[in-house]
Amino acid sequence: MSKLTPRQRAVCDAADLRAPGLAAVLVNATLKPPGEASHTDTLLDVVDEIFTRAEVAVDRLRLSQYRLAPGVYPDMTEHGWDRDDWPEISARVIDADILVLGTPIWLGEKSSLAQAFIEKLYAHSGQTNDKGQYRFYGKVGGCLVTGNEDGIKHVAAGVLYAMGHVGYTIPPQADCGWIGAAGPGPSYGDELADGSRAGFDNVFTQRNTTFMAFNLLHMARLLKEAGGLPAVGNVRSQWDDGSKPGWPNPEHRLDD
Repeated sequence: MSKLTPRQRAVCDAADLRAPGLAAVLVNATLKPPGEASHTDTLLDVVDEIFTRAEVAVDRLRLSQYRLAPGVYPDMTEHGWDRDDWPEISARVIDADILVLGTPIWLGEKSSLAQAFIEKLYAHSGQTNDKGQYRFYGKVGGCLVTGNEDGIKHVAAGVLYAMGHVGYTIPPQADCGWIGAAGPGPSYGDELADGSRAGFDNVFTQRNTTFMAFNLLHMARLLKEAGGLPAVGNVRSQWDDGSKPGWPNPEHRLDD
């Protein structure tokens, strides 16, 4: 059964966008156990369907299935912990062209698992791609937030800054979410007394989710077709060896 509203299906049909060469990973940072229904997953289903309609290869990760050991190294078993599942899943994240981090709001902030995931991204901040740029250059990031407290923009600001800082490109309107009324109440996808589902007919949520999904697709396609970001002025080795783009490296000049 389609998870899209009639309006969303109409937009997808009219766009007729195909991007079969792209891969996306949708990460759910819910605190619920793997077998329990997740409101964040329900909204991620919308993004999944939009991507799938565009023939993007979609991978889903639920962080509560794994143990992410504290620390900012790629494998924390090398730094005192007896278990770290990040090496098992890091390749799936690194290989994807698009990353969407979905998180619930707790006490006005992203979940603890979302924060742990961001720290794991940072663990790769010293690594570079085949151009010598930082590892996540040429990849695109977005953020999806659920809950029944205020704070979508606050949570998204922190998540998207962190993604941009480690090298992800953040397109326009790269966040979306649903929080309902402030305080206790139904969460996204909960069945209401009239038989409808909370948030399914919320124009703000469905519009922003659609815009985010398409903007991630557009930016990822542009970067893919361009071969990533130009390796000019952003190559770590050039900075480390003292060279300046377009200029000879003074360390390599011959003595007069």
